[in-house]
Amino acid sequence: MSKVKDMSLAPEGVRKIEWVQKHMPVLEHIKEEYLETRPFKGITIGSCLHLEPKTINLGLTLMAGGAEVAMTGCNPLSTHDDAVAGAADLGLNVYGWREQDDEEYYQTINMVLDHKPDIIIDDGADMIMVLHNERTELLSHIKGACEETTTGVHRLQAMHADGALKFPVIAVNDAYTKYLFDNRYGTGQSSFDAIMGTTNMVIAGKTVVVCGYGWCGRGLALRAAGLGADVIVTEVDPIRALEARMDGYRVMTIREAVKQADLIITVTGNADIISGDDFKYMKNGCMLANSGHFNVEINRQDLEAISTEVKEVRESIEEFTTKDGRKIYLLADGRLVNLSAARGQGHPAEIMDMSFAVQALSAKHILENDLPVGVTKAPDEIDYNVASLKLQAMDIEIDSLTDKQKAYMANWQEGT
Repeated sequence: MSKVKDMSLAPEGVRKIEWVQKHMPVLEHIKEEYLETRPFKGITIGSCLHLEPKTINLGLTLMAGGAEVAMTGCNPLSTHDDAVAGAADLGLNVYGWREQDDEEYYQTINMVLDHKPDIIIDDGADMIMVLHNERTELLSHIKGACEETTTGVHRLQAMHADGALKFPVIAVNDAYTKYLFDNRYGTGQSSFDAIMGTTNMVIAGKTVVVCGYGWCGRGLALRAAGLGADVIVTEVDPIRALEARMDGYRVMTIREAVKQADLIITVTGNADIISGDDFKYMKNGCMLANSGHFNVEINRQDLEAISTEVKEVRESIEEFTTKDGRKIYLLADGRLVNLSAARGQGHPAEIMDMSFAVQALSAKHILENDLPVGVTKAPDEIDYNVASLKLQAMDIEIDSLTDKQKAYMANWQEGT
């Protein structure tokens, strides 16, 4: 049972899914294990993720483990219609198409929930919010959930602090093999892949402002510097701001940074990062992109309010002509640029291999353990297992401690 845009796209979608499978060895290892052990037999898993080949491969891994899998998209501009058709052809229940409106977006979330899932895998926590606000009759059926993103984890932690969360959630985003690699290297590479492919502009020689210096911000600043940009970081956390300066970047307030920027990338997970009078200080030709989560970091309404004309000048690029004649360019409607822009393909398969391996193992962990209500980090043993499998796939061997070294580390009385 699926609802997709065009099933004639299935052959191309299957080809893309097969391509990423060749570059996701950890997930393929888990898939083979699940085919033998069938840990999800009789279990339904519902997901709200970016519907593209790599997430489809996660769905296929869960299905290999015996689960009935129902999937929908977490962003109306990140869905790949060919991958969705390919997923339906391969036996997944999938609901979604590119450029859904808000009503269709929530309709497809509810279509997944109609399957009465036992486990939820979410990206941004929208499906979990719908469960708690609209589909409360299903709450007692949920064994637990996994959350993929920083934004979603923050929402769920706030929800738990208010006593509103009704089931356990594993913060997959907080696993080392997720944020150290996916957030940093994945966001850094995929965002600039999309920005450069969509704009056909060079980064070298430009002033790039990165708003936020979490793990995603670190990755963006690293890639921008590597491409030859002059990098400015803005932050609200004094420790992260100091770290950014020690890493070699200029640090200043957003108000000062926007005056120098050729390209501004928000990556905070918060709202109104670029808003109000910020737009009045921008140079002619400044480009704006978001690599956070929701399209709230760049306040489009405030930009429209100072503009006399808005038009699409290139796919995924809107030109805003301000009342004083400047041109400001917004990429991908302020949505995740690495997935929503014209050339956005999301993170590389080799990176998502680890993140989705953590998802697959965390879902199994939920089934096998009676977890308390709340938000908890994925167990360290899952992290180490995923890292070890990734090293194995890369033909990398590492050392092990000897028994003598282990004893030394365990003996607090041992001298130097």
